[in-house]
Amino acid sequence: MRDDLRERIGIALKSAQEEGDKRRCATLRLIQTAVKDREASARDNGKDGVGDSDVIEILQKMISQRVTSADEFETSGQLDLAEQERVEQEIIREFLPVQLTEDEMRTLCEATVKDIEAHGLRDIGRCMSELKSRYPGKMDFVQASCLVKDMLRTEGNGHHQQQGADETPKG
Repeated sequence: MRDDLRERIGIALKSAQEEGDKRRCATLRLIQTAVKDREASARDNGKDGVGDSDVIEILQKMISQRVTSADEFETSGQLDLAEQERVEQEIIREFLPVQLTEDEMRTLCEATVKDIEAHGLRDIGRCMSELKSRYPGKMDFVQASCLVKDMLRTEGNGHHQQQGADETPKG
């Protein structure tokens, strides 16, 4: 099971080669190289290689890089390069678990905040650690972090208002 994701990537690469899809081949080779680099680094540090969760992390980072690049290319008027980055994003996304919708993510973030009894911005790290362990690879953790931060900030403000610090008469 450990090599399942890498095996899928290898099969996809062979298929892309047979079809002559150069963009797909190049992207899949980049993925394989990134995984091999991470594996070599893990072995150098005395670890036993990398598993699917590490590969998912690599893929998410690659997508994030391409989102940033696409935005930069679009801003500078290089629309062909921006489109190329978006095509690569879609190729990489094929290997990630199905991502949760924003509503699903919001519900899970709210549940996690309640489960671990988080009460302020100081608890963001605990919330994110819990989300990452519960839903590895299934959500955009940058977006989740923003949702959790908003929830905890709102909750924190609620406490101040209940204490009377910011009360203003309504009228």
